Amino acid sequence: MKKIMLPFFSFLLVLSCNSQKNIAVAQTPTPTMPASAPNSGYWQQHVDYKMHIDMDVNTYQYKGKQELIYTNNSPDVLHRVYYHLYFNAFQPGSEMDVRSRTIADPDARVGDRISKLNPNEIGYIKVNSLKQNGVNIKHETVGTVLEVDLAKPIQPGEKATFNMDFDAQVPVQIRRSGRNSKEGVALSMAQWYPKLAEYDFEGWHADPYIGREFHGVWGDFDVKLSIDKNYIVGGTGYLQNPNQIGYGYETGTVNRPNTDKLTWHFKAPNVHDFTWAADPDYIHDVLQMPNGPTLHFLYKKDLNANELENWKKLQPKTAELMQFFNKHIGNYPYKQYSVIQGGDGGMEYAMSTLITGKRSFGSLVGVTAHELAHTWFQFLLATNETKHEWIDEGFTVYISNHAMNEVMNQGKKNPLANAYNSYIGLARSSVEQPLTTHADRYEFNSVYGTQAYSKGAVFLAQLGYVIGEENLQKTIKKYFKDFAFTHPKPFDIIRTAEKVTGLELDWYFIDFAQTTNTIDYGVKSVEGNTITLERIGLMPMPIDVTVTYNDGSTEDFYIPLRMMRGEKPTKATIIKDWAWAYPTYAFETSKAIKSVQIDPLEMMADVDKTNNRISI
Repeated sequence: MKKIMLPFFSFLLVLSCNSQKNIAVAQTPTPTMPASAPNSGYWQQHVDYKMHIDMDVNTYQYKGKQELIYTNNSPDVLHRVYYHLYFNAFQPGSEMDVRSRTIADPDARVGDRISKLNPNEIGYIKVNSLKQNGVNIKHETVGTVLEVDLAKPIQPGEKATFNMDFDAQVPVQIRRSGRNSKEGVALSMAQWYPKLAEYDFEGWHADPYIGREFHGVWGDFDVKLSIDKNYIVGGTGYLQNPNQIGYGYETGTVNRPNTDKLTWHFKAPNVHDFTWAADPDYIHDVLQMPNGPTLHFLYKKDLNANELENWKKLQPKTAELMQFFNKHIGNYPYKQYSVIQGGDGGMEYAMSTLITGKRSFGSLVGVTAHELAHTWFQFLLATNETKHEWIDEGFTVYISNHAMNEVMNQGKKNPLANAYNSYIGLARSSVEQPLTTHADRYEFNSVYGTQAYSKGAVFLAQLGYVIGEENLQKTIKKYFKDFAFTHPKPFDIIRTAEKVTGLELDWYFIDFAQTTNTIDYGVKSVEGNTITLERIGLMPMPIDVTVTYNDGSTEDFYIPLRMMRGEKPTKATIIKDWAWAYPTYAFETSKAIKSVQIDPLEMMADVDKTNNRISI
């Protein structure tokens, strides 16, 4: 692995000098009808954005011109469209502001800060004009959503071109996006442009921006950003003009214009978002992975000595993490990935992440592992985060915890143990809500966090208990192969597991993801050589049991769940199946019993483990 120290974006000598060739590589499969579409009836919309942005770094205001070509791949006639105007959330009286001030446990980063913003500190996106195929169309800004009545309906298979002029202001850094963060990053530009809402078989998803995450249309972005010449920019896409920016010195010619502003020209193929960050004091390091993407690291010069060292040590670890995810999920398909100091914690974006940089080494690697893993679980497997937050967050926790265990040599027997404990604590409380809950509808922020991150992670880890670890790994890889570059739904992971194993698994999805039913099995009694188990919770499970005999030997038993219609691969003794409706189950052993243990590896999310073991 060769480490390269270059001025910013000079890597694009390889990528940008023949931009059409590189774009063609990155665009396979196409987003309108993915080559890996799981069935021929699948469709998804497509967008082509062209934007020219003129940023004033003194006022933090910018002007934008956007041309958007929208392809209606649906079978429906569209009479309206909607745009997200996310920056409008950062205004006193917005839904984000009011929700933060009325929820019992607000996000400390938000609190009541929005309500106290001055006019020159708020965020906004103001649409000045909007045309459809050259015709002015009616539009109304309603909070963080632009409602648009079309001049002419868009027929199935038809394209429409929208031209928009807009003005915007970057809010002070409060949540994800903003200016002048606590760590001094000038611009963290996420969710910063008028973004067309997604339309799918469920209809429009024009959700207001209240607190949670996002959903977007797959497409291609062509963005020109004019900004103060002293600022260094990083984020999504491939830079098209490194020589003009002044960072393409290896070509032998630098054609940097003698102006106060430089225009950075990016293209990003086959993505569903575009994010950038900029600061005059970024250090930029480059690490070229063998047979892999170029990794970029942008961080502030004014970090202390330990923090600067941590950012240096992070770089080879990021490469190791990328290799882990490539191996255990599927290959990263783009040519670059950027880890950028910015934002307010850690958040994933197209080909990049924004993370805070004043961290210990372990924390820096940990947040990078999590956000990088999101490239697979949400960015490439683009679930609707506002509706199915547990899929992207939980699956990311699952895979990033395993990655950290290996890359950081943590030696944990179960890297998801904390997630299990967190979920079980919530399940035993009175405030759990089903995983079907919309991300903005949780009564408490803390419940959202536990549900999305911990219970979501347990869902996947425990699926390994149900079908076997080897089958789980096959399922994850097939899920990626079949659904990358699409918008999979939660049940797609279960159907994938069913196809891998031949088992019936809808019961698992229904009980664990759609209800608050809990798992609770216990050893009811041992009489002679007869063991009686009981099901106390409503959720069914197949059961692993280890019996220790008086002579010191042990024997593992596997009790299949009847409704599963089969068994996972196991070396245990397979005995008769257990039908869910029967509250008890008895079986006999051949030798005198010393102890009985249900789920000895503790991979089942049993909410009361005190009754899982009995000693004679």
